[in-house]
Amino acid sequence: MILHVDPEKGWGGGERQVAGLMRYLSERGHTNHLLCHPEGPLAREMKTVATKIHPLRMRNDIDFIAVPAARRLLSAGGYDVVHFHTKRAHALSAWLGRAPANQRRVVTRRMDYPIRRGWFDRYLYNRCVDGVVAISRPIAELLTAGGIAREKIRLIPSGVDPAPYANIPPPGDRAPLVVGNVGVLEPRKGQRFLLEAAAELKRQGRRLIYRIAGVGAEKERLQELARKLGVAADIEFLGFLSDVPAFLTSIDIFVMPSLFEGLGVAALEAMAAARPVVASRVGGLNDSVVDGETGLFVPAGDSAALAEALGGLAADRELIRAMGKKGRVRMLEHFTMERMARANEDYYYDLLERSEGDRRSGN
Repeated sequence: MILHVDPEKGWGGGERQVAGLMRYLSERGHTNHLLCHPEGPLAREMKTVATKIHPLRMRNDIDFIAVPAARRLLSAGGYDVVHFHTKRAHALSAWLGRAPANQRRVVTRRMDYPIRRGWFDRYLYNRCVDGVVAISRPIAELLTAGGIAREKIRLIPSGVDPAPYANIPPPGDRAPLVVGNVGVLEPRKGQRFLLEAAAELKRQGRRLIYRIAGVGAEKERLQELARKLGVAADIEFLGFLSDVPAFLTSIDIFVMPSLFEGLGVAALEAMAAARPVVASRVGGLNDSVVDGETGLFVPAGDSAALAEALGGLAADRELIRAMGKKGRVRMLEHFTMERMARANEDYYYDLLERSEGDRRSGN
């Protein structure tokens, strides 16, 4: 029996991974419980998948009100594996006490922020859990550099279900071409660099349409920046995105100008739809995108380089289609949801086979 912990209220790449993993495990005959925000999209999506959904509200990483109830659940629930999926879930795992002898605890690290070399992170990852899933090589390297025992880390890339993207028409047939971005509207996602690149291309007489999907604290600032740059008429802010395949059908080039990125599930989804990806050379995007083959890399925070990459790609529709086709092949080979879920299932079994002495010594 497996308990999945994700107290976030949003519906981002991490939540889509949890949903895909739970569906796979359920089909394989595993019993899945979910500890999550009762009013979030994940709870609604998993209503028919999870055997039981337990409510969990956490306002931030240091909201300790949820700790006593979570402790009781983990002690009495009879779980073989408890999987902590998000940043707040990680923080919660540090306060839940020692696991029962037959229970294994796993966290998935999705972001490529450096690990602080203080006592707390080393205590959390080395002592409070039995294993750490890193979704990309850069994240695994950051964990090791932060003092996390290498033998506790398992590299398992995120995945995408390719089926909904199978019949999407190829890109590059419309005029003007449409550039798309999906992500929470926060500074780390770098949407402002896309707006600055759009303004530069407009000054050069190159007109493209830009569709930005997502919600977040930066929405009003980004809208005001678009007005100041004179590109508001070319930018569509779409808000919350419920249908990713439909969105990707409506664009020709996908842009991910992030300052930090664990792997970039949105980039994988664009590759599934055979869209080329123009991305910052940061974090796990180095694992997902192949520069010059499935898309183009630009330096993070460099709107001029982003404009140059977009302008060059937009001028070659055959290149757009060729890169998109190679991107889908790469996604199918390395980044399917089934591949991700099977690797997590295998890891659970590996951890359960360890002896009590092994799990605490790290051997």
